[in-house]
Amino acid sequence: MRVYLDNAATTPLDPEVFEAMKPFMLEDFGNPSSTHAHGRKVRSAIESARKKVAELLNCTPGEIIFTSGGTEADNAIIRSAVATYDIKHIISSPIEHHAVTHTVEHLAKQGAVKLHMVNLDEKGHADITHLEALLAKHPGALVSLMHANNEIGNLLNLQQVGGLCATHNAFLHSDTVQTMGHYKHDMKVLHVCGMTAAAHKFHGPKGIGFMYIRKDRKIHSFIHGGAQERNMRGGTENVYGIIGLAKALEIAYREMDDHISYIKGLKARMIQKLTEQIPGVTFNGDSANLEKSLYTVLNVSLPESDESDMLLFNLDLQGISASGGSACSSGATTGSHVLGALYPESKRGAVRFSFSKYNKPEEIDFAVHKLAELFKVEAGL
Repeated sequence: MRVYLDNAATTPLDPEVFEAMKPFMLEDFGNPSSTHAHGRKVRSAIESARKKVAELLNCTPGEIIFTSGGTEADNAIIRSAVATYDIKHIISSPIEHHAVTHTVEHLAKQGAVKLHMVNLDEKGHADITHLEALLAKHPGALVSLMHANNEIGNLLNLQQVGGLCATHNAFLHSDTVQTMGHYKHDMKVLHVCGMTAAAHKFHGPKGIGFMYIRKDRKIHSFIHGGAQERNMRGGTENVYGIIGLAKALEIAYREMDDHISYIKGLKARMIQKLTEQIPGVTFNGDSANLEKSLYTVLNVSLPESDESDMLLFNLDLQGISASGGSACSSGATTGSHVLGALYPESKRGAVRFSFSKYNKPEEIDFAVHKLAELFKVEAGL
């Protein structure tokens, strides 16, 4: 039996998405910038996809810019907003995705901005009182805080933070890669200037994402060389990726209520069984709180043992695919910067299990059973 529990890293492609993409892989191959019939047909499909995404997010099509994924979108929004609005201060947190932390740290090292980190509570939630104090001291700053942490699943009250940023004329950017397609985002309600998404996190294809840029907070173009994507991103569009992204988001919104209930049930099942079968197990951040965390992510620490470093390897040998943190740095020898920020003294290994609509209860039971067996062997029980 092979069980995939690393859906925060990437999700399987929905067959319905593949069927929507196929014609643009095999038949409708025209360049969307061409003015002949082949090109016009593809251009129309791209704009229909953009319109669909905008409808789902309750915004205008002009506010959606397709990118290669979340990392490009995060970089583009942060760098271009700083340049466009001559921003001198960035407020972020130490547990953002590296697409954000490395970008803001690089800008700070260049001397382009001063970087301020918002305090975190013991569970890893941003201290809103401290954020408000930073905003009052640095009005007009760029704030970059993710909606849900990709490792521990902590959720940010985006509407509350957006309200604070609007009060202090701050440019709010939020990495929503982990929540797009898993929660509904109403851009008429949220005071967010820029958001990001990656299709492969909600059963779409890899190599395609988008950024939302609010129409009254437009930023300068970031890839030059063509007029594609509203003159924002030069280069021939990833046509079948765009088609797949729109279809995947459409399916996600259509099935969201059922999926939230089902996947949250899988997560609750794993929490219960881990607690019952492995004495001393703990859950990192607020990932075990079903109301305050992303329902697709559970971050687990086992009692310390000499074999903790081999835990993911041993799980893989047992047929279980999981992660120790962000997939973007899973090959690195350094530990998780998220868990390091929250638990600097801890030596316990951590496993991130993440779920999708394709997981089954028996897979959860199998994974917990194998994990309990491994722990008993490591502990000499």
